[in-house]
Amino acid sequence: MNLPIKINICEVGLRDGMQNEPRIFSTEEKTSIVNRLIESGFKVIELGSFMSPKAVPQMANTDELYKAMGNFEGVELRALIANKKGVERAIASGCKKVKLNVSASKAHNLANINMTPEESVAKFEESTNLARENDIEVSGSISMPFGSPWEGEIKVEDVEAIIEAYLDLGITEISLSDASGMAVPNQVYTICKSMKGKYPQVTWWLHFHNTRGLAIANILAAMEAGIKNFDTSLAGLGGCPFVPGAAGNISTEDVVHMMDEMGIETGIDIVKTIELARELQEIVEGSTDSYILKAGRSKDLIR
Repeated sequence: MNLPIKINICEVGLRDGMQNEPRIFSTEEKTSIVNRLIESGFKVIELGSFMSPKAVPQMANTDELYKAMGNFEGVELRALIANKKGVERAIASGCKKVKLNVSASKAHNLANINMTPEESVAKFEESTNLARENDIEVSGSISMPFGSPWEGEIKVEDVEAIIEAYLDLGITEISLSDASGMAVPNQVYTICKSMKGKYPQVTWWLHFHNTRGLAIANILAAMEAGIKNFDTSLAGLGGCPFVPGAAGNISTEDVVHMMDEMGIETGIDIVKTIELARELQEIVEGSTDSYILKAGRSKDLIR
């Protein structure tokens, strides 16, 4: 297998994980989790989103969280935004990295942020310019590139049109997000290989939901295609609230464990990560989508 010797992981549990939980975590609870993630070796963490508190009340304290955390040397603390208002909140709270999002599925984009993909793209320039004027980095994300429960197969041309819109704005870090959990490994390999070949200037991130148990296989397929950056969520928390039946994200501890067993570097302490994931699972008071929390590490079987 042609696999990298090192990958990068972004922990998205504080945003994509918690936005789907009925329990709202306090700023103090979130701050404690972030500090422990940093102690565990995470270099990229998605703290939350600057969305409407009415629409996503779980993210209402993202501003306070950024103010409480400040900036850590060598650690990227990023946030999801939808519009100029989100950039303004990022500026006021000290956030230095924001991510725009548009869905390759028109129906999903309407459900998510009440705009068509074309309307979203039209508003990106204003947000991007304001962010850069205030020394805030901007990345882009595309949801549903591998399939949509509304349209089914998404045309590659539709995905490429969004990529080129990002590139026109000078955005060269792009995430492909399988929010519907419909991706399969051979499709992931083909699309990722094609995108890397056609857009070599882009830094790619992959975000997989484990809706049908294929997320870790999709990560392996993406690695085969040359992708080295992946989003994961502690304990497998999360899922898109606007997608029917969307289960949680791939669990961070499952991915880190697999990399450890395969000799692929992540820079993340698996034992500390498991401890934190288990505590989080207990707080939400429910079974989550994490094999490692159920079975433990392979190394734990060896006496």
